[in-house]
Amino acid sequence: MANTANMKVNAPSNRLRTALPKIGIRPTIDGRYGGVRESLEDQTMGMARAVAALIGENIRHAAGQPVECVIADTCIGGLSEAAKCAEKFAREGVGVSLTVTPCWCYGSETMDTDPLTPKAIWGFNGTERPGAVYLAAALAGHAQKGLPAFGIYGRDVQDQGDASIPADVREKLLRFARAGLTAATMRGTSYLAMGNVSMGIAGSIVDQDFFQSYLGMRVMTVDMSEFVRRMERGIYDKEEFARALAWVKGNCPEGEDPNKPEKQRTRQQKDKDWEVCIQMAQIARDMMIGNPRLAEMGFKEEAEGNNALAAGFQGQRQWTDHFPNGDFMEAVLNTSFDWNGIRQPYIVATENDSLNGATMLFGHLLTGQAQMFSDVRTYWSPEAVKRVTGHALSGKAEGGILHLINSGPSALDWTGCQAVGGAPVVKPWWDVSREEAGQCLDATLWCASDAGYFPGGGWSTDFETREGMPVTMARLNLVKGLGPVLQIAEGWTVQLPGQVHEALDARTNPTWPTTWFAPVLTGSYPFVDGYTVMNNWGANHGAVCFGHIGSDLIALASILRIPVDMHNVPEERIFRPSVWSRFGALGPQGADYRACANYGPLYK
Repeated sequence: MANTANMKVNAPSNRLRTALPKIGIRPTIDGRYGGVRESLEDQTMGMARAVAALIGENIRHAAGQPVECVIADTCIGGLSEAAKCAEKFAREGVGVSLTVTPCWCYGSETMDTDPLTPKAIWGFNGTERPGAVYLAAALAGHAQKGLPAFGIYGRDVQDQGDASIPADVREKLLRFARAGLTAATMRGTSYLAMGNVSMGIAGSIVDQDFFQSYLGMRVMTVDMSEFVRRMERGIYDKEEFARALAWVKGNCPEGEDPNKPEKQRTRQQKDKDWEVCIQMAQIARDMMIGNPRLAEMGFKEEAEGNNALAAGFQGQRQWTDHFPNGDFMEAVLNTSFDWNGIRQPYIVATENDSLNGATMLFGHLLTGQAQMFSDVRTYWSPEAVKRVTGHALSGKAEGGILHLINSGPSALDWTGCQAVGGAPVVKPWWDVSREEAGQCLDATLWCASDAGYFPGGGWSTDFETREGMPVTMARLNLVKGLGPVLQIAEGWTVQLPGQVHEALDARTNPTWPTTWFAPVLTGSYPFVDGYTVMNNWGANHGAVCFGHIGSDLIALASILRIPVDMHNVPEERIFRPSVWSRFGALGPQGADYRACANYGPLYK
């Protein structure tokens, strides 16, 4: 049993050099003094304060801190006050702009014109003052000036004195805030490519222009020999290493060795593999975010890190043919806890699949949760399962299931041992308890690596994800001549009877972690059944996030100007900038492509 009774619970902190973005709230108003403006000041500023409270109570940064909102010093009635607000926002580090008003205002005179800041406008639906008229006028101005903005307009008329925020408005405000903060958080950070192209996988051909132009991120490429240099020269915290080794021995039980006896590594070799894998995890983390302990040891350059919000490790084959694999490193860093306690997960993509890493980053920044990296390995039709095992798939699995499996980078949170109301979940890292961390560790075995895949040794995690978890699988793909596209599949985890799971799992690698995924089927292509989803998936990997977050991903993609080529999100949950309708309100998916092509990448 894992011993986590004294596990440290780390306080939220920003571990990067870049500051966390704030949300700026702009209360706009009819500028006419002499009775008009004066009558609206309190209501307008009250809307701004209500939105700030809503966001502060419901959204945290992925790092765990509450989101800070900055409200303009005065209501904005014209160009001068708009300029003062813009100056304050720049000084305060605002990365997302939200305009609110209950009344008519002067559209192009009061609007936010910063081209890099995600924007939304909430126009109050009331009859006494034409907030909706301003909303329409301001959105038209944004469209004409090439500055896409999300329009928020309540379905039902409110009374003039009603200070509440209707449920449909709340949902859109929070969805925009999450998506806008995700885009703003990535800006100025970096992706750390540890190694280069893994086995010809397209996603590991890191496209620096994509990261810079669409995400606002730099790319740092480090040769894998840097791991060797740091290990051989002792450029890692030795005290932490000793603590980590003791933690691993007490909390990471070994499972089956799948290799033939003559291929199995000796106990001495396996013990050395553990040491190397722990050092790799320390070094990868230090290369991402730095470590002040290294400066104390005399390694000032290494102590700085690379301000990396996400990373990827090439591993195969140039590393794993000789050294232990990166599975322990990837799995433990992606998990929301380790020997240093419960803390924010790191986003590390296996095989340096940067596009899957970027998709994992989207999910993590939107939710604060640990993400799952997986091969989209096999589609099992109901007929095939019946033929092989005699078991009839039913319920959510009746349209077939996808076997999501990879040798180790799945975060341990994905055992499903965390719970809310008895239902399995993956929690935001700050809500994970010591007991739940222990249960995740107890549900995971560490199996010696398959010598055919990993001649240099190492370890792979082995667990089966519990059923009943709503999840979203997504993937970024790059297409020559088109650019990036995002695909989304909401669905559920399912669990098979023990013998059925064992029979299917044994046909691939039973020492790797398995998640059985049943996509939500709509009856429309490509979500007719599990086969059509699998057959239209754009690459060999997928990033999986807990919860049905497809609508948040669609909103984020529109901010970044990335079209969505397939999704099963209900129409009423889709939220994009209002100008998207001008590109074809009768065909939303085609309009998405045309709008993204027209505006181009956010940081072009």
